[in-house]
Amino acid sequence: MTSKKENNIHADKIDLYDQIIKTNPGIEQKGATIPYTSMNGHMFSFLDKAGSLCLRLPKEVREDFLKKYKTTLCKSYETVLKEYVLVPEKLFENTKELKKYFDVSFEYVKNLKPKPTKKIIKATK
Repeated sequence: MTSKKENNIHADKIDLYDQIIKTNPGIEQKGATIPYTSMNGHMFSFLDKAGSLCLRLPKEVREDFLKKYKTTLCKSYETVLKEYVLVPEKLFENTKELKKYFDVSFEYVKNLKPKPTKKIIKATK
């Protein structure tokens, strides 16, 4: 029996993340230790281990977002994620305002070429 890995992210952050995900019925949360969303094999949002929300945005929107909210690009394991912005806490708590950017993020990856699956298909005899 496998044990489910638990994350150390505070429940309030997961609740906020769930609220924004529920604004789009075509999206579901994935990830046992690091909650994330993806479409066609492309991740477009995730909660980092501190519980901060990161969103993947197209270049023009990303640049405007960084200026408007005076925030930075996301870092994960000491690596700057060039397409992901760090969502400020005040915006993370404002589902109505955040929804616009969440939808842009979803549409952005939805229009990317799907990644091939890594599932191995066994030949039958």
